[in-house]
Amino acid sequence: MPDPISWQVSLPYFSAALFLGYLLGSIPFGLLITRMAGLGDVRNIGSGNIGATNVLRTGNKSLAAATLLLDALKGTTAVLIGGMYGPDVAIIAGFGAFLGHLYPVWLKFRGGKGVATYIGVLLGLLPIGLAIFAIVWLVTALISRYSSLAALIAAIVVPVAMFLLGHIQIAELFTVMSAITIIKHRANISRLISGQESRIGDKG
Repeated sequence: MPDPISWQVSLPYFSAALFLGYLLGSIPFGLLITRMAGLGDVRNIGSGNIGATNVLRTGNKSLAAATLLLDALKGTTAVLIGGMYGPDVAIIAGFGAFLGHLYPVWLKFRGGKGVATYIGVLLGLLPIGLAIFAIVWLVTALISRYSSLAALIAAIVVPVAMFLLGHIQIAELFTVMSAITIIKHRANISRLISGQESRIGDKG
């Protein structure tokens, strides 16, 4: 059991890490970038999501790439800042950023699906985990041509791989994050089952 005194000392740091990570993660880069580019509100097109996949539906690949990068960096930055105060704080800050992206207070808690911020947190905490995610995603995408399926399979593999590599705390974090990611992709899962999900390279 954790020592109550150590928890009393650590709790303010953990609370601050969660809060600041959340604020960082809640920055809606997809919405801000598309508005600055004069493309209007990205929530009014496609899935209504603020993530890179929906930004790509504007037809602007550069903006989609920028959204993907910035959404990922939210997670990485939160982890790196939290890491200055210890590995536990880094984990909590990363989780806060992930939640912030999914449920931003500025957008009535309707955010993205979390994949970009997920991999950003993974990069900050354990780069080999990002390599595992990327390899699984790429192989699955090449075989199936479903981006959503590739992300889901990678999200299942990552926490298992972390456990096998002995990174128990990180594995526990990504077990929770992967479960949330899968729930956020429930519409994609329904379309995959019904055969209506768009494949990579499909037009329209």
